[in-house]
Amino acid sequence: MISRSLSSGVALAYLTAAYFLGGGIGVLRMMGFLALPMACIWFGEAMGAYTGYFAGHGITTTTPGCIVTFGGWLLLALPLVVGVFWYLSR
Repeated sequence: MISRSLSSGVALAYLTAAYFLGGGIGVLRMMGFLALPMACIWFGEAMGAYTGYFAGHGITTTTPGCIVTFGGWLLLALPLVVGVFWYLSR
């Protein structure tokens, strides 16, 4: 539950920043980006248990949910890391 609350707060901060920096289009783009990391964080166990085909590739083994959640957090941190590097390079 803590992970869901923290990720929601981070996502809300990203959406707010996207609105002020890019308007409605920025918010829509950010929502598109946030879909995968939020799904990985919120539903890591279910996504890790999936086997079958995805994007034309076969998934034959399961992945521990904690690894999927960790990957979701890495993706969620990506805009912050890029923003810091962009700000420092100015």
